[in-house]
Amino acid sequence: MKTSSSTVPSASSTSLFGTDGIRGRANTYPISPEMVLRLGQAVGRYFKSHYPNPRILIGKDTRRSGYFLEQALSSGICSTGVDTYFVGPLPTPGIAYLTRGMRANAGIVISASHNPFYDNGFKIFAADGYKLPDSVEKEIEALIFSNDSSWSFPTGDKIGTTARIDDSVGQYAVFLKEQFPKHLSLEGVKIVLDCAHGAAYKVAPKVFEELGAELIVIGASPDGTNINQDCGALHPASLQELVKFHKADIGIALDGDADRIVVIDENCEIVDGDELLAIFAKDYSEKNKLQDNTVVSTIMSNIGLEIALKKMNIKLARTQVGDRYVVEEMRRGKFSLGGEQSGHLIFGDISTTGDGILAALKLLEIIIEKKTKVSELKSILHKYPQALKNIDVPARIPLEKMPELSKHIHSVQNILGLEGRVLFRYSGTELKARIMIEGNKSHHIHTLIDDLEKTAVQSFDHYFKSIPGRV
Repeated sequence: MKTSSSTVPSASSTSLFGTDGIRGRANTYPISPEMVLRLGQAVGRYFKSHYPNPRILIGKDTRRSGYFLEQALSSGICSTGVDTYFVGPLPTPGIAYLTRGMRANAGIVISASHNPFYDNGFKIFAADGYKLPDSVEKEIEALIFSNDSSWSFPTGDKIGTTARIDDSVGQYAVFLKEQFPKHLSLEGVKIVLDCAHGAAYKVAPKVFEELGAELIVIGASPDGTNINQDCGALHPASLQELVKFHKADIGIALDGDADRIVVIDENCEIVDGDELLAIFAKDYSEKNKLQDNTVVSTIMSNIGLEIALKKMNIKLARTQVGDRYVVEEMRRGKFSLGGEQSGHLIFGDISTTGDGILAALKLLEIIIEKKTKVSELKSILHKYPQALKNIDVPARIPLEKMPELSKHIHSVQNILGLEGRVLFRYSGTELKARIMIEGNKSHHIHTLIDDLEKTAVQSFDHYFKSIPGRV
């Protein structure tokens, strides 16, 4: 069912917050001016009821829609008597850092991360720099849909104000450079950097240049519509070519909000989050910085990571997909290192969320200290072949309501046995089903996933055709 931008569904019929905040097509529900104003009012009301004089930071990536969304959001917040501060385009981890550093009560990121430019969304950080827990998101969501008229909106000088923070890029850059050992330098290191025309287009080049690197920069000319377009962590092909052309030591690709990273080694091969986790785990273990000798990742991480860590006597704790769940498990166990195959890397002793620039600096630190190359570092991990499929779906239907699909999934797992895994899950940010099959024979798993994809498409089609009155 299509919902117009002016329609506000009831709380019982919708859930706004997914695994990574609120996300959707900009200027349509729920990323419409009306809903964003209501979101701002709900956020303002929540924090006004918990703090005497709350302050809220608002940052964004480089999407065109960010301009009207930050105005609508700020208008809603200010109408509740809460002050807002615009920090402009800045990576998600930078906004989390500034929220802590400026002692704000919350920080809101306007971004749809790796999605195309026409999408946008909202992620909310608490005063401690961590994403709001599910319970608080539910309270805010309830306020959005509430018809409670008892709340008294302020007037006169009680209305909130807005100010702009002009040195946010500089503050975050200083924080990042402080994480790189002072006795080391990037002089003589040739880096090709892809900023994805996103939130890091100013701060990332600044950090690497000021640490002395020989830098070739691409993806640093945002126009509001080119974020993530054939560039960045999702599209590293151009970066691979440039690493080869310039004979660079390393290529670094960030995504739209710079909370994830993909690395290109000196041989122009991709180094993903699993390989980076193995490298960082070994380094942390050798430096006695790996809390409880445990690394946290998700169910999507390659079984090769688990095997590599086991050889180093390091345990792997798995969570459901989503960097917020990795962070939650890290906080629960007080673990110091975690991440995702997609390139979210979380250094719990330094940061509160995934940070692509920080991850790059930590990798460069190891390269320089060990006087080695990226290809040599990543050789500690032998990855099992994985096949991945994304299927557009009309709704997230429970598997038990599609018995043929469920039966096929169990059949594939039986075929793989102990030598592989099959995962079927729904995306928390898009209407997509994601299938992953992992095994020790590449041609075998690709045949299996093609067959499973066909069954999945047929099962969804059959399910909706079986609904009375639906063709």
